Order: sequence, then structure tokens, then C-alpha cells
Amino acid sequence: MPTAKVLAFAGSLRTGSFNKMLVRIAAQGARDAGAEVTLIDLRDYALPIFDEDLEKSDGLPANGRRLKDLFLAHNGLIISAPEYNSSISAVLKNTIDWVSRPTNNPDGTPERPLQCFEHKIAGLLAASPGALGGIRGLPELRRILGNIKVTVLPEQFALMKAGDSFDATGNLKDPKQQASAKAVGAAVTRIVQKLQA
Repeated sequence: MPTAKVLAFAGSLRTGSFNKMLVRIAAQGARDAGAEVTLIDLRDYALPIFDEDLEKSDGLPANGRRLKDLFLAHNGLIISAPEYNSSISAVLKNTIDWVSRPTNNPDGTPERPLQCFEHKIAGLLAASPGALGGIRGLPELRRILGNIKVTVLPEQFALMKAGDSFDATGNLKDPKQQASAKAVGAAVTRIVQKLQA
């Protein structure tokens, strides 16, 4: 079976982000299923707010290029998305906006429109200290990704009352919730492997 390459990240910048903790668990699920996983922190890829005037004058920011290269190199995505005012976070939307912009590939050939996203398989998660687990933001993220050529799996996991859900090692106290989070990563891996076979 070909090795699935999966890029995993949270749509949050906060150091103690529950979504960063949750995406690590899903990433482990992908590894356990045989994937090669790259886990990144968007804090390490700071970008200005997308502005076409800035893009025209300065081109794609260096961190935008780094992110585009990561997206191009992976065929699966695991995203844990915090819910901000019933939608997705600004940093997650801004990352998607910059990565979606067409430019030249590293070899100088023109990038196809949405090349960084086409044929990608994505699994979604959310974590929130509230009672809904961030579930209201996931349909918005699913719609955005679906419109830019990403296949979003039906499997998803939303963690409610996240502030009380993790143990000292960063795993979920509830074994069923731990298994559900890992299952998202495993599902991404399984579908990517089948498509590559």
C-alpha cells in the first residue's frame, strides 16, 4: 500500500490551544494507520491579512510559499478548527486564502488554479470549552474546502467541554473520545491509500 502523506494543523495560534492538542491525537491516528504525518503550527507561518494590492506589489509572502509547498507535498489534510462566533478563525481562513492564490511552482511552471487543494482528502475536528464542541464552525469549513476541490470526509469529531477533557499527557481522558479523534486521522489515511493504490 502506498504511504499516505498527511498534513495536520489547527486553525488556532494560542499556545495552549485545545485544537492543537486535539489535532495531535488525530495525527497519531493517521500515523497508526500507516501515514507519514507532518504536524505544523500556523504560528510558525505568520502571514499578513490577504490583500491583493500587497500580493501585487510584494508577491506571495515567504511563509505563503512554505505553506503552498507543504500542501503540494501532501495528499491528506487533518484540520482541527476552533469556532469563533459560529464560524472559523481568521487565521485559518487567511491561510486558505493565501495558499489558494496561483503562482509559479518551485520549478518555474505556472501553478494550476487551486493546485494546492485539488485531490486532497480532509478530515475535520473541533474543540471548544463550550457545550457544542465547536460544531457550528465545521459546516462553514466543509463548504469552503469543498468549493476549492478538497474532498472532505463525513467522519468528523467535535470535543465539547475541552478544558476538562485532556489528561496531563495531552490525551483525552475518555477512551471513546480518544478513539473518535484518532479515527478521523485513520479515515484520511485509509482513503488516501485507496486512491493511491
